[in-house]
Amino acid sequence: MKKVRIVVLLILSSGIMQSLYGQDPSFSQFFSSPLNINPALTANINADWRAISNMRNQWQGPASPYKTGTISFDGKVFQRKIMNVEEKNFAGMGAMFMYDYAMNGVVKSTYASLNLSYNILLDETFSKHRLAVGFGGIYGRRHIEFDRVNFQEQFTGFGFNTNLPTGEVALSNMKPYISASTGITYSFSTDRSNLDVGVAAFHVNRPRQTFLEDPNQRLPLRKVAHANFETYINDRVFINTNFIYQYQFAANYFSGGGAVGYDLGTDQRTNIYFGMWWWSKNALVPYFGLAYKDFQVGVSYDITTSKLAQANIKPKTWELALIIRGVKDPSKIVPCPWK
Repeated sequence: MKKVRIVVLLILSSGIMQSLYGQDPSFSQFFSSPLNINPALTANINADWRAISNMRNQWQGPASPYKTGTISFDGKVFQRKIMNVEEKNFAGMGAMFMYDYAMNGVVKSTYASLNLSYNILLDETFSKHRLAVGFGGIYGRRHIEFDRVNFQEQFTGFGFNTNLPTGEVALSNMKPYISASTGITYSFSTDRSNLDVGVAAFHVNRPRQTFLEDPNQRLPLRKVAHANFETYINDRVFINTNFIYQYQFAANYFSGGGAVGYDLGTDQRTNIYFGMWWWSKNALVPYFGLAYKDFQVGVSYDITTSKLAQANIKPKTWELALIIRGVKDPSKIVPCPWK
């Protein structure tokens, strides 16, 4: 019985990550999921609006893969439309839907968020300095299909009879929760370079989240620090670098790296990217990206460096990110994988 309880608890608490502390879902291409990093990044884009879809298939091979995906949309609101003139201050609004499936869909988590931001121009004497603040609300729900989980009390000697009592009367599906997030970013840009630095906190109200009817079990605060820098090397070659550090309860990770981009020099604004990121204690992540007009695609594959790499069947993890931007009057901008 003790062994079965341990297995069940692992299933309930693991989420998408390998940690046992209920981490929020994360992406190798974290830079392509900005609304999951900082609500202040809402509408921080080289466009009027932006739509993003992320798809992650993790650890396929040794076990049933974890599957995570998002759809998000954000944009600038209440703008005065003046051709080729950037608004000094602007507000942003965005929404994101995320799903996270584990154990062939036995454990299902869904999230929906709404973000608001405000971006202020501090100075533009020789370069532009901006400050943005953001706030968000998240609706979350985690559900387990208990009829697909077997318990020791249901073993008859010839198999499992799911019609029998489980013996785990304390287990139940958790109630939906609402949590709050907030963040701030500072941006510095010139004609040839761009820098963004920010910090954010998620679940600041510590909502209750438990399968065991425990009133003291609450969703831990997620703290995020991030930065990105883009600059031209020459008229055709540019680099993008991105870094992130996340801490949630006893789980934390750092990821950093960059990509080299090349402008193909066509009238269709076509760029290609090749890069590599390092996810601490987890993986090396090669990346390929292609941008054509206002559409961009990014593909990455995790080369596992953790102990899972020693498994007889090597785990396979890949991600796909699709980005569409709406630009009415494009000007010369520093290319960025997510802006």
